[in-house]
Formats: sequence, C-alpha cells, structure tokens
Amino acid sequence: MSAPAPAVPQLTLRAVILSVILAMILAAANAYLGLFAGLTIATAIPAAVVSMAVLRVLGGGSILENNIVQTGASAGSSIAAGVIFTIPALIILGYWQDFKYSWVLAIAGLGGLLGVLFSVPLRRSMIVEEPLAFPEGKAAAEVLKAGENPGPGIRILALAGAIGALVKLAAASGLRAIPDAAIGATFFGRYFAFMGTNLSPALLGVGYIVGLNVGIVVVSGSILSWQFAIPIYHAFFLGSDPALAERIAGADAETVGYAIWSAKIRYLGVGTMLIGGIWTLFSLRKSLVSGIRSGLAAARKGSGAVIAETERDLPMKWMLVALVLFVLPLAFLYQKIVGQWSVAIPMTIIMIVAGFLFVSVSGYLAGLVGSSNNPVSGITIATILFASLVLLLLLGRGSPIGAVAAIMIGAVVCCAAAVGGDNLQDLKAGYMVGATPWKQQLMLAIGAFSCALVMAPVLNLLAAAYGIGAPTPEHPNPLAAPQATLMASVAKGLFGGQLPWTMIAIGAVIGALVIALDEFLKARGTHFRVPVLGAAIGIYLPLELMVPIFLGGLLAHLVERKHGVRIDDHDARDRIHRPGTLFSAGLITGEALTGILIAIPIVVSGRADVLALPAGLQFGQAVGLVVLAAVAWLLYRTAARTKL
Repeated sequence: MSAPAPAVPQLTLRAVILSVILAMILAAANAYLGLFAGLTIATAIPAAVVSMAVLRVLGGGSILENNIVQTGASAGSSIAAGVIFTIPALIILGYWQDFKYSWVLAIAGLGGLLGVLFSVPLRRSMIVEEPLAFPEGKAAAEVLKAGENPGPGIRILALAGAIGALVKLAAASGLRAIPDAAIGATFFGRYFAFMGTNLSPALLGVGYIVGLNVGIVVVSGSILSWQFAIPIYHAFFLGSDPALAERIAGADAETVGYAIWSAKIRYLGVGTMLIGGIWTLFSLRKSLVSGIRSGLAAARKGSGAVIAETERDLPMKWMLVALVLFVLPLAFLYQKIVGQWSVAIPMTIIMIVAGFLFVSVSGYLAGLVGSSNNPVSGITIATILFASLVLLLLLGRGSPIGAVAAIMIGAVVCCAAAVGGDNLQDLKAGYMVGATPWKQQLMLAIGAFSCALVMAPVLNLLAAAYGIGAPTPEHPNPLAAPQATLMASVAKGLFGGQLPWTMIAIGAVIGALVIALDEFLKARGTHFRVPVLGAAIGIYLPLELMVPIFLGGLLAHLVERKHGVRIDDHDARDRIHRPGTLFSAGLITGEALTGILIAIPIVVSGRADVLALPAGLQFGQAVGLVVLAAVAWLLYRTAARTKL
C-alpha cells in the first residue's frame, strides 16, 4: 500500500465541521436506540456516505477527507453507548433527579478523550503487526473506495430514513395509529404462555447488521427466559414469594409475565453477563498482554526516527501530558462525590488501570466481532464489580454513596472502552485507504468531546417525555435502559441492597454452560458461535425486542443465499450487504431521530398523547404487523437487488 501524496487534504475545516454535526446527530439517535433496545449501532458507514454526498456538493472531497469525517462522526455511537449504559443508573438509584450537564460533560467528554489516548499504543499491534478483521472499519473503507458514485447510497439512506421516521411517528409514542408491539399472552391452567414482537423497523435494521448468528443467539436467550423460565417460575415457585404473588393476583397474563420477568427472571441475565464478562477477560489475557507490550515497544522504538506519514501516531510525550490533564478533573469529581481524598485517589487509580485494560479488551473485541457487537456492557460490569469490592473495604457495606461511586468509575471506563474500540475501528479504515493516524486520532477526540456536549440535554428530553427505567404512573412504558438498570442493580446489591442472588447464581451456571458450548463449537471449527454476552443480553431483555432482531438477521442470511456467498468469504459478504447495511442504518437513524423530535411536544405540553389521532384512526396489532412485514420486504428487496 503506497502512502498518499502530502498534498491530499485530510483534516480540513469543512471536514471537521461536518464531522462534528454528524457526530452530534448520530449520538442523539444512538442514545434513544440504546435506552430503548439496549443496543447501539456503529455509524461510520452512513457518516461516510453522507460525507461523500455533502463534500461533493461543496466542490469535491478526497477519500482521506471523507475518511476524517466518518472518523469523527463515528464517535456518536461510542459516546452514546458509554453514557446510556451507565449514567442513567444515577437516576435509577435516586442520586440524581435529572441529568446534570457539567457532570455528564465531564464523565463523557473526559472518558472519551481517555479512550482515544489509551488506544493509540494498540494501533500497531492490532492493525499492522497482527491484523484483526475490524468489520465496520473494513466496510467503511470499502464504502470510501466506492465513493466515486455516492448517489445510490444516499438515496437508500434517505428512503430508509423516511420510512423509519414515518413508522415511528405513526406508533404509540406519536400518532398512535399503530401499536409499538404485537403481543399475545395467556394461561393454560397454571402455565403461562407468551409470544410477541416489537414493530420497530430500527430493530429490524439492527438485526440485519449484526447478522443471523447473533440474531439466533439473542432470541434464544429470550426464549429461554420467556418460554421456559417465566412459565416454570409461575407454575412452581410463585408461592415462595407471597409479596409478588399478591401484587399480580388477578392480573392479566401479559402483566403477570412482565412482573415475574422484572422481579426475578431478568436477573438470570445478570448472572450470565457477570460470568461472561469474567470469561471475556480471561480468554483474552495472552492477546491483551502481547498487544500492550508490542504497542508500547513500537512507540518507544519510533521516537526520534523518521516515520512515514501513514505510520505517525499522536506523540507519546504529549499523550502523557494530556493524560494528566484529563485525569485531574476526574479526581476532583470523585472527591466531591465521596468527600475523602483517601477514597477519591484509589477511585482515580482504579479508573486509570481499568480504563487502559478495558480499552485494550474493547479494541480486541471490536477487531474480532465489530463495534456493534462489542460487549462494552460486560466490560463495564467487571469494572463496577472490581470498583465495588475496593470501595467496600474503604467505605463499608452500608455506605449510602458506595454504589454511586462505583457507577461513576464504571461510567468513565465505559466511555473510554467504547471510544477506544471505535478508534481502532476507524484506524483500520484509515490504514486501508492510506490515511495519517494522528489526524484521525485528533478528529475522534474532537468528535467525542462534541458528542458529550449534547448528551445531557438529549437524556433530559427523553426522560421527561418517555421516562427511564422503572414504570411510573406518569410513564407506564418507559425506555428500558437495560444496561443502566443492570449496573444500578449490581452496584446497589453489593452495598446493602437486595438482589435475587439465587437467580444470579443460576444465570452464572447458564453462562458457564453457554461458554462450554461455544468452546465446543470453536474446537469443531464451526462458523456458528454462541457468544455468551449475546446470550446474556437476550436473557435479560424482553422477548419482543429480540424477535425483530432475529428476523433482520434472517433477511441478511437470505440475501447471502440469493447471491450464493460462502459463509467464510468475508469480502463478498461485506460487498453484497452494503445496500442492506445502508438501508438498515437509515431505518435506525430515521426512527431514532423522530423519537427525539416527538419528545419535544410531549415535554412542552406535558401530555403523552398530545399527537394522538382520534380513536377511529387508531389501528390494532394486525396493521402493525403488516407495516413491519412491508418494511422487511423493502429491506430484502433493496439488499438483494441493489449494487453499490
């Protein structure tokens, strides 16, 4: 690969401005999606397509300039993930009543900047010396290379975005023309039965992007919870919990199912995720140590030497200065929380060590399975557990601030890990197109901090319109915020709260069995795998959220079969999925942004039904299923017939 000519523009003013705008928009969209479904989607590919179209209108745009735009814009998904996986836990714990702007900015902004710094020494080992797949980075590079004719891609994004927006506007939080989900639940004697699907086009798009393997794993986890665990608990163990039995006595089947899931069964997913996070760290121990050593050695070796433009990282000495500047405000923030430097200093040390360690893990996993499938939540749980154990020694089990302090540490590490994995994904794309690494690293830092500027207002808007976490009379169907609820439960349980430890222990056993199955499949050399953290998120979330993800993965599989692509031919798979990926990204972005826009009149009026149509224009589940089927058909047709 030859280096580009020095005159080729990269870090231009227009590229920076466009990148920042896209980053903020995509961060807001991913914040909604993550609170709603517990998932975020890498945004590099749609950002690259939009960049090519916009810069073409402005008079051109080199492939390296477009690469800079997608690099900064991709921070939208990583910062959103870092924030919504952790910071809403402070609302759920009752520590905050709303999202404090300066605190969210400090946690997200400084955490994101640390993620960039920690990932720089890993570029050489993970991308150059021992190249990993980095699927989104590779796909983004292919889109950039095909950027001579971005027109079809823009049309696909625009069409899908309009469809996602219209369906979201028509749904229960908007016009209420169709419901959000089609659900059926009933009793057969004392046995409970449930089936349903969410009607969200965005979830269909999520499924297409993650593929059939992940779709099967997550829906299987939900089936385990909803078709086996809940019916068994209702039939045989409900009597052992008189308070829960009294609370759901006489309720309809759907209410009973959700009550048992919320109080008991979802903690199976907690146990599975805990064991999955520990296993992830253990399984990566050798690669992690090797990657860190080689990256630091390469940085030392490169100092003072003449380095090609395509190998120039941010200077190590300036990175160390920046590290100190970014860590000091966090140390003061921790001191303000606990009021003791004897506790704040260990908290800061834990944050630095865990941040560097887990950025390395996140980068490695992003290289293996992609940023969309990167189990950052499992990494964060491990951080919160470790931090909680140390804080238990320093503050005591009954400390009222212990759980909050653990969440604060986990939030910074989560933002750093999400951004670190994303940075390496972008650097992979840059490596393939001949970009300058330090310019990408600087752009991602700018993009990450820009996203942090808008997160608190977006979260406050969503909380006021929809509610977050547990249902309330004002918000009976809130955004679930599954990861943040999980973080709050774990931290609170370790500091004197009540957790269903039996369920967590059973979940840990399930996680061990899933790990054993995955290792067996790995030894057999099969392409189908069972990632334990994918199974855990399926166990933890409601079944209706996982069904459209599975259906989207099934559509992706049908597209591969139509084109006769071998499962191990990754280049061909990336190429034939490009139109479907863009359509899916459009569905996600259109629905998510509309969800945020709908929130504005709801908050202003104080009425959740402010946009609702008259009852005669509101239709039932059957119409919603027809709409979802039509969107699925359009996705399949676009993916199967369009070439980019």
